[in-house]
Amino acid sequence: MRPVIRGSAAAKPRHSGYALRRTWQAFQGKRVALFTATSFALGSVFASTIGPWQLGKATDLLVDAVEQGQFDHGAFIVQLALVAAIYLIASGLNLAQAWLITDLVQSVGRKLREAAQAKLSRVPLSWYDAQPRGEVLSRFTNDIDNMVQSLQQVASQAMLSLLTIVGVLTIMLLLSPSLAAVSILSILISVSLTKFIAGRARPHFANQWRETGHLNATVEESFSGQTLIRVFGARERVEARFATQNEALVKASLTAQIFSAMIQPATMFVSNLAYISVITFGAFRVLAGPLSLGELQAFMQYIRQVGQPVSQLGNMAAQVQSALASAERVFELLDAPEMSLDDVRRQLPVPLQGHVVFEHVQFRYKPDQPLFENVSLEAKPGQTLAIVGPTGAGKTTLVNLLMRFYEIDKGTIRLDGIDIQELSRTELRSAMGMVLQDTWLFTGTVHDNIAYGCANASRDEVVTAAKRCQFDDFVRTLPNGYDTVLVNAGESLSQGQRQLLTIARAFMLDAPVLILDEATSSVDTRTEVLIQNALKELRVGRTSFVIAHRLSTIHDADLIIYMDAGNVREVGTHAELMAQRGGYWQLNGGKAIEHSAEEKTAFEV
Repeated sequence: MRPVIRGSAAAKPRHSGYALRRTWQAFQGKRVALFTATSFALGSVFASTIGPWQLGKATDLLVDAVEQGQFDHGAFIVQLALVAAIYLIASGLNLAQAWLITDLVQSVGRKLREAAQAKLSRVPLSWYDAQPRGEVLSRFTNDIDNMVQSLQQVASQAMLSLLTIVGVLTIMLLLSPSLAAVSILSILISVSLTKFIAGRARPHFANQWRETGHLNATVEESFSGQTLIRVFGARERVEARFATQNEALVKASLTAQIFSAMIQPATMFVSNLAYISVITFGAFRVLAGPLSLGELQAFMQYIRQVGQPVSQLGNMAAQVQSALASAERVFELLDAPEMSLDDVRRQLPVPLQGHVVFEHVQFRYKPDQPLFENVSLEAKPGQTLAIVGPTGAGKTTLVNLLMRFYEIDKGTIRLDGIDIQELSRTELRSAMGMVLQDTWLFTGTVHDNIAYGCANASRDEVVTAAKRCQFDDFVRTLPNGYDTVLVNAGESLSQGQRQLLTIARAFMLDAPVLILDEATSSVDTRTEVLIQNALKELRVGRTSFVIAHRLSTIHDADLIIYMDAGNVREVGTHAELMAQRGGYWQLNGGKAIEHSAEEKTAFEV
């Protein structure tokens, strides 16, 4: 049956509320630290807020001394020392809350990256088939990094700014409600302008990060396909495509940044108008008597103090929109459909014989595109089954279903009489060794690459595997032998040598079922003969599925499965299928296979 889709109900977040809730959920388990950071911020704001008030009292001491002709030096020094202590405490608490917030946000970033990495191992291969690799990489790196950096900058500043606005307005209301009203009006105007501009910026930020993903996909494709690009003289076409997408990214980024840049000048203009109004109105209040000069001085500091966080919040609004656009893309990745959970009801017998049976299997990649309608075949223990057919016949799909890379729609696949859907994927795949046409090597030693599926393998076991696949002689010519480090997917090795290494990796598993998917298609004839000789030894006592386009390499298989249009059309030995003069006979050019002179020489060797 089809895999159960988990998390699909929220697969496409399209509003900021969803992204905000998911981001807040990432802080679970860190609420105590978050509360502590908030407390530090509250203390810092309180100290910063009363600082101008206390400094204004020092000013009033000077004014009183001028009016009375008597100056109390001790009281003035004590007042200044109090102001200094207040600002020192404010700075210390601010530093403490910034350190805690940084630790919290980095922890959230680590959790998001871990969740994304784990997610990539749970999504079905069909999801990968529909995703450009550069786009996935962009979400994994650029978008998560943008979220983390924005959270780190916004979380601390936003907390301090909001608390500062509340604290300053409270003091201002205590000093002069009428002057405080001017500040409140300016804040309301600034918030309205910020909301208006930020609302129009968000779609452009979303477009910016989407175009970033598209550009990354193009760069990744051009990088990995550089050889073919040069062979086919496609450099100009690739550069033109890159230039088009680069221009689209520039336009999207420019529009987003223009909206972002509009916020600070707008809020600053409103703040300056409020400052002028407070000075003018406050001066008349001082002359009239209700307000002291020191209180006006404090008010002037407060109007600046409240203007700064309002301006910061305006700047952060645009940054938040960018972060939310990235958050939506990250959570789209985390909410992608997952493979069905393993329904583990059985375990493989020990020892495993390797008896594989397909019973009336049906499968479609897309509901409206039929592929397997009724596939039945049997591979008895120790048999070698060669699977051949034209391109698109379903050869690779057959082994992908056996490995449960995809789930069948109907029918049953059995391994030693057990329905493979009753086994965990891990246990099923542990019984199979697989070698693909495309080699995959990671940065590490030759030893580690061969022992990839057997982490605790000894050097003797690795050497034995290399010898069995005719790879040991070459390894001993390397500068450091099995400790030679391979980089850039083993580019220092030839294609044939890389293929031999991956076959040695499969040998290490010593699995009862062996799958070779075009394993010799990219090697020269002599290397192919080396591989074939090793495979003959390896296939003894193992059930082998061999997908090959070189028909000369599989004519001695126990059974040859000829597939066409997703169905098994012919089954038999090479001689039997040639005698039928059907599809297999036509695939051979309508004549018996004859080895070339080069192949004959190689086989004689």
